[in-house]
Amino acid sequence: MKNIKRKIQKGDFGYIKSQQKKRIFYTLLAFIPPLVMFLTGLLIYGERKNVFTVFAVVACLPACKFAVGMIMMLMQKPMKERDYQEIEKHKHELVCGYEFVVSAYEKQSFLDSIAICGNTVVGYTSREKTDTLFVEKHIQDILRQNGFYVSVKIFRKLGDYTKRLETMWEHRDVLEKDIKFKPDSDEPKLTRNEKIKRVICAISL
Repeated sequence: MKNIKRKIQKGDFGYIKSQQKKRIFYTLLAFIPPLVMFLTGLLIYGERKNVFTVFAVVACLPACKFAVGMIMMLMQKPMKERDYQEIEKHKHELVCGYEFVVSAYEKQSFLDSIAICGNTVVGYTSREKTDTLFVEKHIQDILRQNGFYVSVKIFRKLGDYTKRLETMWEHRDVLEKDIKFKPDSDEPKLTRNEKIKRVICAISL
């Protein structure tokens, strides 16, 4: 039996490229109905001032929403594959994610990777413009609002991040000791670390 290729989800490496392609496709698809309506009215009445033009304008509203999402995603630059490969060597079995565009009212922050173990959340950003102090506090505040009282540290150097991953893996029993967690009845297999990752995904593009 052939292996079924897993769908790339938010938090996976390659997510940005995948979303860029999908959002271009969906945006083009969304503009087809209003274009058909407009051309139909033009063909029937021979001028733009007709009821079909009104319908076409209304139909453009959801298409424009798709266009905004597409533009926002096209503005994002994927992480480097060599950085991904390097992180994979050091993450072991830690809950880890990639390519997070963390959104806040004030700004967006790109994080190449995030890893979670117990009450410790660490991340790495290769972007000089990323305000690490801001995104640390933002993620920490959101997680605390969701009942996860964690510390958040974002590294600017890949070597520092991978060293921290090794340390977290080595001391994972200590980091997760005495942490109480009641699994969701709807998703009993989802661990606490995975739930924290899911919250971070929810505040990312």
